[in-house]
Amino acid sequence: MDATVVLVHDWLTGARGGEKCLEPICRRYPNARLFTLLHAHGTVSPTIEQLNPATSFLQRFPRVERYYRYLLPLMPLAARWPIPECDLVLSFSHCVAKAALPPAGVPHICYCFTPMRYAWHMRDAYFGSGLKRRAVDALLRRLRDWDRATAARVSHFIAISRTVQQRIRECYDRDSIVISPPVDTDFYTPTPTLREDFYLCVSACAPYKRIDLAIDACNKLRRRLVVIGSGQELKRLKVLAGPTVELLGWQPDEVIRDHFRRCRALLFPGEEDFGIVPLEAMACGATVLAFGRGGATETVLEGVTGLFFESQTTESLIAAMEVFEQTRGFDPTAARRRALRFRIQRYEQELVGFLEGVLREDTSRIAA
Repeated sequence: MDATVVLVHDWLTGARGGEKCLEPICRRYPNARLFTLLHAHGTVSPTIEQLNPATSFLQRFPRVERYYRYLLPLMPLAARWPIPECDLVLSFSHCVAKAALPPAGVPHICYCFTPMRYAWHMRDAYFGSGLKRRAVDALLRRLRDWDRATAARVSHFIAISRTVQQRIRECYDRDSIVISPPVDTDFYTPTPTLREDFYLCVSACAPYKRIDLAIDACNKLRRRLVVIGSGQELKRLKVLAGPTVELLGWQPDEVIRDHFRRCRALLFPGEEDFGIVPLEAMACGATVLAFGRGGATETVLEGVTGLFFESQTTESLIAAMEVFEQTRGFDPTAARRRALRFRIQRYEQELVGFLEGVLREDTSRIAA
């Protein structure tokens, strides 16, 4: 496809799940223009960096990558990128990227990680209750109105999971198709290494990830737990951690892969939109113990590649861990087979095929 493509991403401050979805498309369209709210140089892959992302006025704030989440009220103002003439706009959005305004007549496809979770379905997790919650309610109402209104700028929605597909329908009253995010099954591979006795969490340290449940469960059971990840919750989690819990902070992918290959099982206590981490762990042959809601229910096979616990409580997680420990074992080859269904090549084929189909439809419409 010889098309001029413009890409839009909320922000580029680390190599997380959203960036793993963006990277293959940057590789596929190396001449694309890339717009974002802000860009912390050196925090994403060279494939993304080489597109020289264009940023908003938020980039001028000193050390903004440390506190940008607190600038949520300014983000709708900042999401006014000067999108040039092009054949197609593709946004990767969980916050404001889907508000990008395409040139007249140009299709805008949104690869939607979720409607703005701060304003819709996870308000309590981000803002709590009481006086602080009451103070932000008016802001959240305005954000929801803005988020719903700017959905009209999108011609086609793609959801990352059936969970998100339902949210798009509820929040925007729009239909969507599902294309699951990619898993690098060429990098995340099993080895003959023997499993060790530690549980593992790999996650950003954010409140809704509920790493505190994993720490509390392992404190009470006196089980070893290794936590890999950084974020605003890290300091609090270190206070909660008992003598059997080790928090490693941020680690490179090679270290994460090594832990996937050696862990007793991955603990995944948050409710995720999709969740690439469980599939990366399964690609390395690991078993997953996950909260039984959200995207994990679409990737983990109950009783085959892992187990679910039904409520976000320490007691429910402990019960699942005890069942797991009494089970004779899960087949690592079954976990690997499951992960291969989500490999990068499948993602590229489905997403690029959809983009090309939209362009063909648009060309046909113009010609007619």
